[in-house]
Amino acid sequence: MKYSVAFYWFVGIMIAGLAIAVSFHFDDSVRDFMMQHQNPAMRNFMRYVSLLGDWPSHAALGLVLLGSAWRRGSQEWTRIFLAMLLAMLLTGVVGTVVKRAVPRARPSVHAETRWGGPRFSSKYHSFPSGHVGASTAFFGVLLIARRRIGLMCVPIPILIGFSRMYIGAHYLSDVVCAAILGFLCALIVAHLMLRGPPMTTDRPKVARDGNS
Repeated sequence: MKYSVAFYWFVGIMIAGLAIAVSFHFDDSVRDFMMQHQNPAMRNFMRYVSLLGDWPSHAALGLVLLGSAWRRGSQEWTRIFLAMLLAMLLTGVVGTVVKRAVPRARPSVHAETRWGGPRFSSKYHSFPSGHVGASTAFFGVLLIARRRIGLMCVPIPILIGFSRMYIGAHYLSDVVCAAILGFLCALIVAHLMLRGPPMTTDRPKVARDGNS
């Protein structure tokens, strides 16, 4: 069992490393392709996707699902939805630290150098994509916990990533690295939260005897 786990981690790391290398190599090609195939209707659609694909919408959905599962008394789904929110939070914190430590100008910014710049300017927060990281972490936990349902949700972070590149907010490598970061955080949170003893979601009962 230990050998198989180590093997899967090795394969995963190799695939992630290859994906990162390829994405950096094709950064300029993908950016140029996106700029050459702009369409007003498509651009407006991608702007809405990008707007709705940010972390607040994911957090709102997660909180609604968490509250619903808790009210129904489903310990399993309460834990899953809570893990989805925590994975997204962890990804957001790590991603923000990286953005500050490694400023990168967005594709739409005309800068002399692609790396470096004001650490607190959103125009230099291209790497990694916060939208993609949050969405991948959120649905990544669902994919780990419930594979069929998670696979149905995989197109969501993919569409969000495409929208961010289409509107010139991110490079391909920003999206790929964010997806890897998000899924890694999902793996960590899922390992910590979805393998322990059942959570207690029972609410305290009110006594209804004659003295109450």
